[in-house]
Amino acid sequence: MAYPPKHHQEDDYQNIIRLMETCPLATLISADEQEVLVTHLPLMFHPNEKWGTLVGHIDKFNPQLKHFSAEKEITILFNGPETYISPSVYATTQLPTWNYIKAHLKGKIQLEKKPSKLKEMLIDMTEKLEGKSPNYILEKENPRMQKALDYIVGFTIEIITWEGKYKLSQDKRKDDQEHAKEKLIMENVNMKTTIENLYKGHRTKTS
Repeated sequence: MAYPPKHHQEDDYQNIIRLMETCPLATLISADEQEVLVTHLPLMFHPNEKWGTLVGHIDKFNPQLKHFSAEKEITILFNGPETYISPSVYATTQLPTWNYIKAHLKGKIQLEKKPSKLKEMLIDMTEKLEGKSPNYILEKENPRMQKALDYIVGFTIEIITWEGKYKLSQDKRKDDQEHAKEKLIMENVNMKTTIENLYKGHRTKTS
């Protein structure tokens, strides 16, 4: 059997764009001969004549910054909804599984340190994240943003490849696919208890 199975592969890039815009917190993975580094950052998608670009910024003290160069490829993951699927949700006999929606991309990165451009990037990101009815507008002369510019580096990633990992029980009967979809919806609606438990158990690192 070829891996990954074709029925778990998304074929429509518009669905990948929809995932990136709906769940913009991405995982950036880079490596050199010594180490693999990972950072979680929101990235804004911008269309172009090919696959588009992803725009973001990173703390200038983040060690992953040393991996960022135009010659190296970086891997980007976008994570959509996911959940355990119990065999009890199916109408037919099945085994336990885990369903999820993910996107894997690779790209070339270009750094941006110019303060005026960084300011534009921050304002654009805020506008996109606030949505059509914003509760907050980041003003160009915001003094806190002005101070923050000394501590961040902006970047643009040119997307060169993409792959959609959509594991949604596509190999099951149509009615079982619907049951799995309802389970995925229900679990992601009912995140309140999970979030409360994670908050309750959290301890800030002190050393």
